Amino acid sequence: MNRHFPGDTAVLLGRTLRHITRSPDTIITTAIMPIAFMLLFVYVLGGAIKHGSGPYVTYLLPGILLITIASGISYTAIRLFMDLQGGIFARFQSMPIARSSVLWAHVLTSLVANLVSLAVVVLIALAMGFRSGAGVLAWLAVTGILVIFTLALTWLAVIPGLSAKTVDGAGAFAYPLIFLPFISSAFVPTATMPGPLRAFADNQPVTSIVNTIRDLLARQPVAASIWTALAWCLGILIVAYALAMAAYRRTIN
Repeated sequence: MNRHFPGDTAVLLGRTLRHITRSPDTIITTAIMPIAFMLLFVYVLGGAIKHGSGPYVTYLLPGILLITIASGISYTAIRLFMDLQGGIFARFQSMPIARSSVLWAHVLTSLVANLVSLAVVVLIALAMGFRSGAGVLAWLAVTGILVIFTLALTWLAVIPGLSAKTVDGAGAFAYPLIFLPFISSAFVPTATMPGPLRAFADNQPVTSIVNTIRDLLARQPVAASIWTALAWCLGILIVAYALAMAAYRRTIN
């Protein structure tokens, strides 16, 4: 690793974070859709959905948190695309800085922005009746899973950010990720789904991640599910990072 990497990344991170603070509407916009989903499902559809005991918002929140992340990472792709089209990347390449610092600055900015959005969504959920008796360790485990999941999806967002032809194309890749939780255990138990749909829902990453977060918040034993969730998160992260760095090398060469 270039010995200037930490310092260069810190400087570029400050630049991208300043852009976020100058347009806080980005974070607000990121949280609006998940909050709208939460309001819709709790107050309009929640009474007709069978989900077990306790307030429906408590059952619903883990899936809403993943939707929040999927919604937020689209802005990473858009910011990368705008920097690339604006010539910022070319300017940085002419300077004596670690090349990967440019990408890491965007990725870490995404992590910070998404954590703020997640905090906003949790506060709204608390106002809607969400309650958890989970202890500090359980909340730290939930936070760790969400951080790894955010990094995984953010590196995935880097790929269209570097290769898209239009700004709309850069952000549009996130739409399937936003709707993937709808075919999972995020809103209803998968046992209520028809056979083929249930098979898909049971074996896609969102279900294992949602179930793990839900069990942690409910103080239920997670057993092997946490390792399945971590395997999905780390697997996506490793593959996405490798593909993103390959796309970056093609872009700058």
